[in-house]
Amino acid sequence: MLPSKRNEHFFSGIPKIFEDFFGSGLMDWKRDNFSSTSTTLPSVNIRETDNSYEVELAAPGMEKSDFNIELHGNRLVISSSRKAENETKEENYTRKEFSYQSFQRSFTLPEDNVIADDISARYENGLLQVHIPKKENGNQVAKRLIEIK
Repeated sequence: MLPSKRNEHFFSGIPKIFEDFFGSGLMDWKRDNFSSTSTTLPSVNIRETDNSYEVELAAPGMEKSDFNIELHGNRLVISSSRKAENETKEENYTRKEFSYQSFQRSFTLPEDNVIADDISARYENGLLQVHIPKKENGNQVAKRLIEIK
């Protein structure tokens, strides 16, 4: 005896219900700013002005001392590594929790157009801001339209 169409529709909808629930924003961890390696990766905004490049990195809940900013040639590297431990001791048990959080973002700067010695950074209200001043007469390439063939 073959299952009726009515039963097929009923049972085929059950996995869909779970998929919809667990696939929603409540359980969709990929939408919460995670990289493909399932590690958190702060959002970054990069803005170019006439005089500088501005890098803004969203990292709420951190301290200035949690960040490391380095310049390797023309590559700017922003990284952070944090470790937290919490231990609770009671008469019959001990509970120890660990938390590790780290990230690294790197950005290639124009080779002949920044003043490396004047790069500055500040962290305030969950936002790390890196100010990268431009040289006055750096090798700026004129804009042109590239034809698509």
